[in-house]
Amino acid sequence: MISELIISTFLFSHVASAQIVTDDSAVNTRDRNAQALTADQQGMNSNDTKITADIRKEIMKVSSLSVYAQNIKIITVNGLVTLRGPVRSLDEQMKILEVAKRVAGSERVTNQIEIAPEKKQRTK
Repeated sequence: MISELIISTFLFSHVASAQIVTDDSAVNTRDRNAQALTADQQGMNSNDTKITADIRKEIMKVSSLSVYAQNIKIITVNGLVTLRGPVRSLDEQMKILEVAKRVAGSERVTNQIEIAPEKKQRTK
């Protein structure tokens, strides 16, 4: 009994201390591009913030979306919406695009969504 407890404690502490290794260098390089919109460029006028909020609310109502898809970046500047970030499938991408186009107008949405299927994470 005591040996099982010691082994369990050791395993738990070992697993808990494992670090997740991710490589976001390509995304970081892309976001440094002068033409790439980032969330800090969100328009602050009432129309832009309303469009962004309305799209976010509608996306959150779609229960089939992954957490990645629910956290997509929505950047609205002068009524023009840019969608950026990873989703898990083409279906998620299409659902988000449909919502954004319905809210902002189909000609006012730029799709920069990336499909990034779930990868197995390595531990260090």
